[in-house]
Amino acid sequence: MSNDNQNDKLEAVEHIKINSNYLRGTIVESLNDPITGSIAEDDTQLTKFHGTYQQYDRDSVKQRQKQKLEPAYSFMIRARVPGGVCTPKQWLAIDEMADHYANQTIRLTTRQAFQFHGVIKNKLKATIAAINSTLLDTLAACGDVNRNIMCSASPEVSAVHEHVFNDSVAISEHLLPQTRAYHEIWLDGEKVTDTSSSTPDHEPVYGKTYLPRKFKIAVVIPPSNDVDVLAHDLGFVAVVENDKLLGYNVTCGGGMGTTHGDPKTFPLLAHTIGFCTPEQAVAVAEAVVKTQRDHGCRTNRKHARFKYTVDDHGVEWLQQQLADRLGYKLQAAKPVTFTSHGDRFGWQQNHDGSWNHTLFISNGRVVDNEQTQIRSALKAIAHVHQGDFRITPNQNLTIAQVSDENKAAIDVLLTQYLSKGQASATRQLAMACVALPSCTLAMAEAERYLPDFITQVEAIQAKHGILDRPISIRMTGCPNGCARPFVSEIGFVGKALGRYNMYLGGQPNGNRLNQLFQENITEKEILSHLDHLIGAYAQTGNEGEAFGDFVIRSGHVKSVTHGIEVHMVA
Repeated sequence: MSNDNQNDKLEAVEHIKINSNYLRGTIVESLNDPITGSIAEDDTQLTKFHGTYQQYDRDSVKQRQKQKLEPAYSFMIRARVPGGVCTPKQWLAIDEMADHYANQTIRLTTRQAFQFHGVIKNKLKATIAAINSTLLDTLAACGDVNRNIMCSASPEVSAVHEHVFNDSVAISEHLLPQTRAYHEIWLDGEKVTDTSSSTPDHEPVYGKTYLPRKFKIAVVIPPSNDVDVLAHDLGFVAVVENDKLLGYNVTCGGGMGTTHGDPKTFPLLAHTIGFCTPEQAVAVAEAVVKTQRDHGCRTNRKHARFKYTVDDHGVEWLQQQLADRLGYKLQAAKPVTFTSHGDRFGWQQNHDGSWNHTLFISNGRVVDNEQTQIRSALKAIAHVHQGDFRITPNQNLTIAQVSDENKAAIDVLLTQYLSKGQASATRQLAMACVALPSCTLAMAEAERYLPDFITQVEAIQAKHGILDRPISIRMTGCPNGCARPFVSEIGFVGKALGRYNMYLGGQPNGNRLNQLFQENITEKEILSHLDHLIGAYAQTGNEGEAFGDFVIRSGHVKSVTHGIEVHMVA
């Protein structure tokens, strides 16, 4: 087949990348166009690599159409925060930006980053520049590249966290795009073109067309699986003996996104393919990313994630690819055990005598309203805190590395701003994506609906006398899987307004996918099913048995062995 014919079959996004001059496109021209609040269609693909998505307010679109106005366009900006760690000074700057540029809220993401919503086009450049002034950035927070790398956030007794976190940052920095377009467009850096510069842009890891799709990496310290490591394209599982980091088990080929009605798309859990030393981790990450660069599908974006590359070619093929690129084979994987994938709340003491306090933040939305004063609380704490903040993979926030002397002062502020009532165990585990009104892909509500829905679930649990037993519930407005619903004990995936697909049977440690239980059902139907299932769980569940294990043992769904089984109704 000729190269011309191959190019004709490429996805449209591939041509946009090829012709973009290393992610420049016509972004500058789009930003300077005063006629519209949007940017050119091709540029909406390229700006993702720079950390921003164009959105519009879907609640107001019909009214604006009647007024013959274009949609109320705005932009979501996502920062890159490797491992979710930021300083109190950075937090205060982020808080100020939420007022000055965005919608007065900060959104903590399921990838340990933060997002601003509601940024209008003429503030977009200033917002990204302001984020950079805090020594954070938005480069590669989105797009067909490695995105924000995750790392276990609350290793209360781990003496190796600093080492593991530093390895995470090293991998993140090594896999950053090298194009100077980001600094040129957003930070007024020197303009560079392929023809005029003696040192043109070059992407040693990604090449001119970057990756076929987004790529996600997580680093985890067992026994907690707070990052859901097996749900990622690439994972590094810390192997620790006697408080020393021996290295990492390497996992490949996980991913959550699917497409409704397309049986060729499905979630997958990663395979453990071997073990590497800490010194080898960066090279291993590069080799895996380059394998996906060279072999990932570029003619069908629905089949372009690394999970399909691994599933199509097999684990042995991948191991050989890495051996050829690295010049050595990975060692045999070491035994590890995961026990949970949630957060530990309240005060926990670290190995060095300092303290961590993890706060529950409903759906990661840092806001002041009638229900919570969490934004004011964190702002006040940031003024006195001398450690760091850690965004958790479950959309919560850890006030970390607190000294004995400072602990009492932070306790006073927590009491002043926040209610003493503790969220239920089920509410603490719940997660949702943003969905409506801003996400253009959303088919149903998620973030706005989940808190009230969990209240109804809590009522069912209380009715059956098991309100104290945690059940992992995750909800997304579409099947792209941003809140990792396919590894929760109960998952809800939006199908249409007020309707969801309901999945059951994930494992509390993130080691098993769930399975479709009911399709396209309403709240009334969902609550009826939950009343029956939770009632049976309360009556016949074994002591210490998790809900996800119970529904499999009781025959409500099957234990999934491959992602293609997830969408098969039991």
